[in-house]
Amino acid sequence: MNYTELSNAIQAYTENTETNFVAEIPVFVEQAEQRIYNSVQFPSLRKNVTSTIVLGAKYLDCPLDFLAVYSIAVIDGSGNYEYLLNKDVNFIRQAYPNPTTDTGIPKYYALFGPTVIVTTITNELSFFFGPTSDASYNVELHYYYYPDSIVQSVINTLGAITGGSAYTAGTYFNVPLTGGTGSGALATVTVSGGAVTAVTITNGGLQYTAGGSLSASATNIGGTGSGFSVLINTVTNSDGRSWLGDNFDTVLLYASLVEAYTYMKGEQDMMALYNQKFMEALALAKRLGDGMERQDAYRSGQFRQAVT
Repeated sequence: MNYTELSNAIQAYTENTETNFVAEIPVFVEQAEQRIYNSVQFPSLRKNVTSTIVLGAKYLDCPLDFLAVYSIAVIDGSGNYEYLLNKDVNFIRQAYPNPTTDTGIPKYYALFGPTVIVTTITNELSFFFGPTSDASYNVELHYYYYPDSIVQSVINTLGAITGGSAYTAGTYFNVPLTGGTGSGALATVTVSGGAVTAVTITNGGLQYTAGGSLSASATNIGGTGSGFSVLINTVTNSDGRSWLGDNFDTVLLYASLVEAYTYMKGEQDMMALYNQKFMEALALAKRLGDGMERQDAYRSGQFRQAVT
């Protein structure tokens, strides 16, 4: 099932093709995906990445699509893997109270909050290591990740800006972007010196095409000015497919219907039915992800559902 098929199914099941409802379908789908990915850890949705922790470092940024750790290892100069144990931040600080002198090859890690300098957040999550690294080491992270949404052709990055002229200085939030082949894109727009100087996507919309040109009504960015445009550099998932859509579309459909019917404030009996269907589909997904795909797993500490 691709995104177009999923969207059509949601409209058919709910018998609702009203414009505002259809515009909210990407939100229903993304909320459903998040619910599923946080309920079942599919081994198929794991990644391996490598990085480096340098001499004297005790922090390392998490990947942007990070969901949960499967394993993390530090590799010494001889190529030996030292798999780190997950501990609380307080445990590591108590065990190695002086980060300057308590050094060595890291043995423990904890998830730490974002790095904030004044008002700038440089990453959502980071790893905190103990002891502080006494040399530069390669780090291999095996983790569960959030795959790209099935929502089709969401704006990922923007390109060159044509600033226009006579705009009113300021920063404008949730500005609807016009033009291009898609719909629903919102952005934060900064105007300085009469021209648009920065555009940051806050909602990527859907059905856009790379290379398309976007603009915004002057009424949403100060009320004056003209000539602003910005190019779409890249979009995500241009074919509208995903692992869930290809392998377990029933759980995605019914989870999306639960979100859609909640938005509609639908009748309780139908809400109960859709939720029941979702839970039935989720149980089958958990049988696959937490059961069948883990029968030969070496590590016994992870949850493993009995397969019947």
